[in-house]
Amino acid sequence: MTRRVLLVAHTGKASAVMHARRSAEHLMAAGFVVDVGSAEAAELAIDSVQAVTAAVLGTEIVLAFGGDGTVLRAAELARPAGVPLLGVNFGRMGFLTTAEVEDIAEVLDRVVRREYHAAQRLTLDVRVQRQNKMPTQPSSQWALNEVSLEHTTHSRMLEVLLRVDDQPVSRWGCDGVICATPTGSTAYAFSAGGPVIWPDTQTLLVVPNAAHALFSRPLVVSPDSTISLAVAGDALLVCDGRRSLSVYAGDVVHVKRGELPLLLAGLSRADFARRVVAKFQLPVTGWRRDAPLDPVEPTTSGSDYKNVTTTKTSGGG
Repeated sequence: MTRRVLLVAHTGKASAVMHARRSAEHLMAAGFVVDVGSAEAAELAIDSVQAVTAAVLGTEIVLAFGGDGTVLRAAELARPAGVPLLGVNFGRMGFLTTAEVEDIAEVLDRVVRREYHAAQRLTLDVRVQRQNKMPTQPSSQWALNEVSLEHTTHSRMLEVLLRVDDQPVSRWGCDGVICATPTGSTAYAFSAGGPVIWPDTQTLLVVPNAAHALFSRPLVVSPDSTISLAVAGDALLVCDGRRSLSVYAGDVVHVKRGELPLLLAGLSRADFARRVVAKFQLPVTGWRRDAPLDPVEPTTSGSDYKNVTTTKTSGGG
């Protein structure tokens, strides 16, 4: 039976292009049929590969070489087919990637031997309920990280009424509102003051952005709830920073758990807490290094923690 893999790469990074080409050659030598995303096919210029716009039938895994943006782009190809996606980090944070550049040889070996795990990540489905204005506009989208409702003019705030399961909860004058998944809690929602949520948690997150209100705390909502945002002015709805919908005064935005999750693959089930500490370089020792409470383990001194934070991680968030 023919085995098939899809490669997606950030062509603006020379190292990602180089490793994508070498990986394609390695996988084809191992008997794989290799597809590449149509957006980068010309720049990758790999012989004997097919350019595709989605993971075709029989694709085993999608490999994304780049940063979180490349993974989000690859997710558009992998999710409809229910194919696992594994990202190799060539970017900065790389929270969506589950392997680093130095792991590529192991990644390819594990793909050939089918020795990787895939976990379901909650997604969002969003629908705009139109109020007879521009009824022919697209009205539905999806997101892996977040759905961001944003004002279209910086001269005035966006008036938003939040409902959860048809119950009014709060009203804000704000720059916007972010509805995020646990996977997206370390992205835009985090920048707006939202909490970090472990990616295997089943929940929805609502974060008002720069709200002029006495109550503007982030809200953690049941994954079975529907979040509704009624707007009093024109706005823009942005999904994962890649896809957008126009929203007009009187429209209502409905956000709920996506019907299709994303399968995010990794080499191991690494501890997400360790990944958070390493990515954010959290000061877990602080200035009280000689305090009796050690944040790592009872026998590890503060000076040894450098070895923990720089340890290679290849799984989790």
